[in-house]
Amino acid sequence: MAQTEKVAGSGKQVKQPQPRSVRVVLMALMIAMLLAMLDNMIVGTAMPTIVGDLGGIEHLSWVVTAYTLATAASTPIWGKVGDMYGRKGAFLTSIVIFLIGSALSGMAQGMTELIAFRAVQGLGAGGLMVGVMAIIGDLIPPRERGKYQGMMAGVMALAMIGGPLVGGTITDHLGWRWTFYINLPIGAVALIMITTVLHLPKKRSGGSIDYLGAALLTVGIVSIVLVTTWGGSEYAWGSAVIMELIGLGVAALVGFVFSQTKAAEPIVPLHIFRSRNFTLMSVIGFITGFVMFGAVLFLPLYQQSVQGASATNSGLLLLPMLLSMMVVSLVAGRVTTNTGRYKVFPIVGSVLMVGGLFLLAQMDTGTSRFMSGVYMAVLGAGMGCLMQITMLVAQNSVEMKDMGVASSSTTLFRTLGSSFGVAIMGALFNNKVADVMAERAGALGGKVTEQSAQLDAASLAKLPAPVREAYEFAVSSGTHVAFLLGSVVAVVALIASLFIKEVALRGAGPAADQQQAAPSGDVLAESV
Repeated sequence: MAQTEKVAGSGKQVKQPQPRSVRVVLMALMIAMLLAMLDNMIVGTAMPTIVGDLGGIEHLSWVVTAYTLATAASTPIWGKVGDMYGRKGAFLTSIVIFLIGSALSGMAQGMTELIAFRAVQGLGAGGLMVGVMAIIGDLIPPRERGKYQGMMAGVMALAMIGGPLVGGTITDHLGWRWTFYINLPIGAVALIMITTVLHLPKKRSGGSIDYLGAALLTVGIVSIVLVTTWGGSEYAWGSAVIMELIGLGVAALVGFVFSQTKAAEPIVPLHIFRSRNFTLMSVIGFITGFVMFGAVLFLPLYQQSVQGASATNSGLLLLPMLLSMMVVSLVAGRVTTNTGRYKVFPIVGSVLMVGGLFLLAQMDTGTSRFMSGVYMAVLGAGMGCLMQITMLVAQNSVEMKDMGVASSSTTLFRTLGSSFGVAIMGALFNNKVADVMAERAGALGGKVTEQSAQLDAASLAKLPAPVREAYEFAVSSGTHVAFLLGSVVAVVALIASLFIKEVALRGAGPAADQQQAAPSGDVLAESV
């Protein structure tokens, strides 16, 4: 029998999908989420072949940067569009744009074309991630939502582990263009399933998109991502380009905040930050992104350079962390569903994250793969407690009409955290490696790392034994300072988690039902 549920502030009863229909929709949502997360992993493996075919190696980094920029900049806008004009239409549109970008990228005849088409793909990807989270927020009450956390963590683990393997296989047997074309049949399945099975109340806002706010936010996000991408690599941190980008980004974001106080339909309504829980979850999400993507970058590098692991199956190197994250996320979701309690998970997760990063910072040239795997599992358990709980609590902290902007804002903070994490931890790592190589291997060591502090296995094998040993020590020293910084930053997440107020999850009982029916029950219950 179909379920009914009150829509906040309206008093209307909305017919909910049958449980079987919900499962079909969730399967389609997971497929769409996999598309967005898997893409960069697959394409990264194919990049050497793409450059060999199209040329333009000097623009290589832009193939990834264009996708990242478009995804980050479009994320808040997709969330607002879904809130104003309907979640289903916005989500289907984002899938179509992503598939168009995929098809065009596969047909690219030059590096410039590929970069432009990757930006189109990124625009669609921004809507995929937000759409999945917001639709789940619409379909499933927060308390029941915990059961599906393991699915989302599983998709993330599958993308990270399977991406390089799938990318390498497709490139070797079908050609690099199929790393893009493979999205088309998978995306078509998701489109058909969503179109036929997903039924949500139709919306039509009387207002219009806040174009000024959208433009200012886009400029601000693009500037931040470019600073974190270029700083220390393309340009020195103190260079005029980086300083100008910082100035432009700060000015745009200040202007954006001011514009949101005047806009009739703000892209990011500032009132959602009056909720203490929402603000705290944004902070924790930022730090989780900071830590996770830093770990994903440096752990395979350490295992390949110091422990001699093969780069071919690089995704498998992260298996202890990703499996731990998936299992703990699943358990946390079940416990949240059964008990309605969730505050313990951000606290325990933050403690484990601090501890795991501190343990990883102790790795040296003599650390075994087993011990590094144990350390990774501790970090993974911490992230498993945090990854989906942050979204769950953030969505529970706002009114239903703001579900999209809550989902997009939380996603954006995590994305920005990952950009800062990779940039700052990367700068520390590179500087430490360069210093240690100069100290231990003299002029030859400085020459080895003057182009890049990260050497692939082939380059490493060609080095004289003393220089190779110095490099192994330098990499372990670099990972030490990077993870030590991560553990210090993670303390902020622990402090934030202590101030979370446990508000009843909607759908958890009569009291929660009353909150759900009230226009601003959750927000008022936990306002600062």
